[in-house]
Amino acid sequence: MTLRIAMAQLDMLVGDITKNTQSVIDAACKARDEEHADVVVFPELTLTGYPPEDLLLRPSLDQRIESALATLLAEIRDIYVVVGYPRRIDGELFNCAGVIYQGDLLVEYAKQKLPNFLVFDDKRYFSEGREAGLVDIKGVKVGLSICEDIWHPEPIAQAKAAGAELILNLNASPYHIEKMGEREALLHQRATEVTLPIVYVNYMGAQDELVYEGGSFVVNAKGEKIMQAPWFEAGLYSIDMIVDESQSNKVEPVAGVIAPALGVEASVYQAMVLGLRDYITKNRFKGIVLGLSGGIDSALSLAVAVDAIGAERVQAVMMPYTYTSSISLHDAEEEANLLGVKYSVLPIETMVSAFTEVLAPEFEGYGKDTTEENLQARTRGVTLMAISNKKGYMVLTTGNKSEMAVGYATLYGDMVGGYSVLKDVFKTLVFKLCRYRNTLGYVIPERVITRPPSAELAPDQKDEDSLPSYDILDEILRMYIEEDQSAEAILATQKFDRETVYRVLRLVDVNEYKRRQSPTGVRITARGFGRDRRYPITNGWHIGE
Repeated sequence: MTLRIAMAQLDMLVGDITKNTQSVIDAACKARDEEHADVVVFPELTLTGYPPEDLLLRPSLDQRIESALATLLAEIRDIYVVVGYPRRIDGELFNCAGVIYQGDLLVEYAKQKLPNFLVFDDKRYFSEGREAGLVDIKGVKVGLSICEDIWHPEPIAQAKAAGAELILNLNASPYHIEKMGEREALLHQRATEVTLPIVYVNYMGAQDELVYEGGSFVVNAKGEKIMQAPWFEAGLYSIDMIVDESQSNKVEPVAGVIAPALGVEASVYQAMVLGLRDYITKNRFKGIVLGLSGGIDSALSLAVAVDAIGAERVQAVMMPYTYTSSISLHDAEEEANLLGVKYSVLPIETMVSAFTEVLAPEFEGYGKDTTEENLQARTRGVTLMAISNKKGYMVLTTGNKSEMAVGYATLYGDMVGGYSVLKDVFKTLVFKLCRYRNTLGYVIPERVITRPPSAELAPDQKDEDSLPSYDILDEILRMYIEEDQSAEAILATQKFDRETVYRVLRLVDVNEYKRRQSPTGVRITARGFGRDRRYPITNGWHIGE
């Protein structure tokens, strides 16, 4: 016998339970009628979208979920539907996977392992499940598990002990650079431990800072990858299981298409595009406006914006001042022309002069310092926000992770905006991403990539006048932010001098207040500035510890 399973790698809207329920119905019918599937499997918490966060605490949640389940039970026939949702049982809220067939809820499994680290807060909302979830589908005993369950041996071993011959694992596993390889190694380990095939169905789409890249896949009982769905593409992806009662491994997946692996730059770029597209679309912005400086960060941000929502919905604004070089003016115009966006040049000198004149009495007796530089950035921020308010376009900020880490940005200036695609991208990776984007089509002038970075807020200014070289800075930041290494541990590598390390770490610590006021942005690494890293603004921690 052949059992065909369709993996529904879909993009849901968090909180829109009615629309998400209809998406499940539509996908189930398509899986039945076009894919000829016996089973369709959806990701974790499909009905609410992921992550629902404190929407799970809303008083009307229970009624909305019950209504959604009643609709699914009434509307879908002739295909087994495995779907994730939250449900209150005997006064406790559980993260559930239910199996629906012919109007019946055959079994309901509650997630056992609740992650409470990095971006996850499951224990804030859910109670732990305790029992295995097992359902008979066309004579095959199918065990259920949800996301974090697969990262621990006990839930899968429990399912095997209960008689499972195949494991379905429902996931909402967010992207970061190393995650793709980690999942594959994990599934190999779990499958070989229990000698069972595993179907891993992952969420696809973006929610605020989190991106889910799909990449659903199947391993056989030996842990070998048999089929791999595409990355960053919603859809239904099917695989056949041969069921042979005469074999010790009763269920054997048939080899299918394995989507090609993505390199680091390709996966990061696609995550940035998906994260921005979903943020704009789901929040119903008309378009994007950003400041185009002629520098590398705004050039990359513009390319991502165009790839996300199309050139016709993107406006780039060059706001030159006294210190803006002719090279920057030329390069910004070339970038806009190459990408085909609306391009405006709005000089800010008269506005900065007006601010300076009004503030002159307050500044009397004080010499010039970064205050005057910040006025330039804040004037640009005011300009962009005015365009945003008038046109309904969201301001896309262009600062990268290296800058945000050390506070090399102006509050209410270049930090103004609704979203940032570079928030978790170190400067050294920005250069690589520009090179990668140009392999898809030349849109970032070579000079923008090769010239020394500068904020152009003072004569002949360069970033390295204020910061270590980005090669050094980014490595120190990576060790401190992503690996939680102390100053002394970083110095023990003998790569950096003491003064530089302590200076960088001090800058990271004292600029927490700035980062709290920065817009959300795409999470790229395993430790971004957002849900991953929650440091107190006011604290007496000593850097060397």
